[in-house]
Amino acid sequence: MIEIRKPAWDTVLDHLRAAYPKEGCGLLLGVEANGERVAHIAIPSANTYEGEQKDRFLLDPRTQLAAERQAREEGLDVLGIFHSHPDCDAYFSSTDIANTWSYYSNLVVSIRGREYAGAAVFRVDDERTQATREEFRIEGVR
Repeated sequence: MIEIRKPAWDTVLDHLRAAYPKEGCGLLLGVEANGERVAHIAIPSANTYEGEQKDRFLLDPRTQLAAERQAREEGLDVLGIFHSHPDCDAYFSSTDIANTWSYYSNLVVSIRGREYAGAAVFRVDDERTQATREEFRIEGVR
């Protein structure tokens, strides 16, 4: 279970809408306790994938390092990665499964015509062969 605090959620949506029609991406920083995660901060990243970015993303390594440093300095953890699926559903593709780690909560947000159209969170198994949905909630949103 992961809760995304409202300021972090707003940052995610703003970044992914601005990236449209390409995939946007970034990292979620927060705390984990008793099996629950709370994402307090969203760190937008440039998509550095060198091919067609409509259906692929690659986090900027400099952003990743800066996020790790910020998390350490603030007593937080990097809990997950977020990215958008422009003009399609919020699902976790085989490419997504192959390119993440089992520790991370992976937030996928459907953006259609720059508008929010749904979201889902996934965790992959240690072998990176399958993903399962992780329950999530957004602070203050029912």
